[in-house]
Amino acid sequence: MADILSIPLLVLVRDRGYADDAQLQAIEDEHKKSGKPVTQLLRDNQILDIDTQLQLMAEHLGTEVIPNFQDTVIPPEVISIINPSTAKMYQCLPVEAHGNTVRFVFADPLNPSMIDELSYIVRREIHVVIADPTTVAKQIEKYYTETENFDDILRDLGADEVKEVEQSEDDAAGDELANDNTIIKFVNLVLFQAIKDRASDIHFEPFEDEFKIRYRVDGALYEMAPPPKYLSVPVSSRLKVMANLNISEKRLPQDGRISTNVGGRPIDFRVSTLPTRFGESVVLRVLDRGAIKLDLEALGIPKDVYDAMGSIIEQPNGIFVVTGPTGSGKTTTLYACLRRINSIEVKLLTAEDPVEYDIEGIMQVPVNEALGMTFSKALRAFLRQDPDIIMIGEMRDLETAQISIQASLTGHFVLTTLHTNDACGAVTRLVDMGVEPFLISSSLMGVVAQRLVRTICKQCRSPYEPTEAQLSMLNLSLHDIGDKSFFYGRGCENCNDTGYRGRKGIYELLRINDDVRILINERAPGMVIKQKAMEKGMRSIRQDGLQSIYDGQTTIEEVIKYT
Repeated sequence: MADILSIPLLVLVRDRGYADDAQLQAIEDEHKKSGKPVTQLLRDNQILDIDTQLQLMAEHLGTEVIPNFQDTVIPPEVISIINPSTAKMYQCLPVEAHGNTVRFVFADPLNPSMIDELSYIVRREIHVVIADPTTVAKQIEKYYTETENFDDILRDLGADEVKEVEQSEDDAAGDELANDNTIIKFVNLVLFQAIKDRASDIHFEPFEDEFKIRYRVDGALYEMAPPPKYLSVPVSSRLKVMANLNISEKRLPQDGRISTNVGGRPIDFRVSTLPTRFGESVVLRVLDRGAIKLDLEALGIPKDVYDAMGSIIEQPNGIFVVTGPTGSGKTTTLYACLRRINSIEVKLLTAEDPVEYDIEGIMQVPVNEALGMTFSKALRAFLRQDPDIIMIGEMRDLETAQISIQASLTGHFVLTTLHTNDACGAVTRLVDMGVEPFLISSSLMGVVAQRLVRTICKQCRSPYEPTEAQLSMLNLSLHDIGDKSFFYGRGCENCNDTGYRGRKGIYELLRINDDVRILINERAPGMVIKQKAMEKGMRSIRQDGLQSIYDGQTTIEEVIKYT
């Protein structure tokens, strides 16, 4: 039987008999939900004090604990063994060096892969010693106050290596540099900076005369200072090595995944490579469970929509659809719904392309069309697995739609996504696919349409008076807004002078009631269905956006852009 605990320290505590699985599973869940250190949670729950935890780890690793680590003075020549970006990325600190051996403390000393990677970077033997993780983090900040920048690492590459790569007729020299110490440091620094800036995607783009690296933060792309063109091949090769892709295949797209620790946090990156005229474009999707709240309560859904969604997804059968463009948070909403209804009494199966987050207790199946594993084939197989609830990543074709409807009509609850502009458009899309209207009306329970808008930075939020031109774009007049306040972000250090920090969802929910069912069976246009739904109390996505403006959460420009 697979171990239900995934954090090594908790497994160690369980194996030594200090607590049972139920207690430790509760701590692991709290750690994933709140981000609090496991050592702190063990102490707060009065399972083990910090000194006993440190001694337990030391005994397990056959090493020793450094007492009063906060008072330890580390010589500058030892500190210089690693650079600031490496120390902060791996959350480690060298404390002593003898010949080819360096003694290191780690915030997470039970992570062997991180220690192996660091050993490769420093090219020396690492001996792990134990210290209080909280103190380790403070000492890293104390000794590595200056953050290494990209220029420092580029200088480390040296002119000879630059010349070698630039003059190379093929990619062999660049591929050889993929495992070079400085290339590893450069890529690690890019990843560390992206996580620090809360990026959702990282784009590595080679052009004829330049190599661009861009981050997507809160839905907008920002370019970092462009590195030299010669780095495009070794950087893309390094990323392919990390993702276990074929480094020599440069003519076909590849997909992979990187699991690593960035700044002491476990992060997954979904990797996609694309051959272009001037080299391989590589895009990393950041899958940071700590940054995304997979709880329905944490998504900021308006109370009326939240209550209605809650009652729909607890139905024994039917179909629930989430719609919106790419990057509008559909998958996050579906995952949050699954976590809400996931319990020991129900069997959940998902088909996803690809699986983005691993969720405990759910059987998740990756779709791979190249191997013939399509959504429809997965769905057919699911029905032989005795499921209660099924999630289909996307309803792309008539066959998938028909099987989903048959599943819902035979006692299963199905959650899925569609690409439409609004909630009522989902009905029109299914009819266009070729699904009979009476099947839609009898199986569809509800449709949520959503967008993500940037939220105003709380540090520099300021009131202002909107112009008549701005209001006219929202079809509003000065009379309509009355004494309502409007806000914008001036721009500050907290938001990198953008005026925005973070994003929130705006929603509309179409509940399939008897009036809507009659219109669906009559093949009524989407606009007619929308008018009827709004008569019955549905708020459009534009109206929810307006409420977010009035609440001082976002701006007129954001709502106009996305609705």
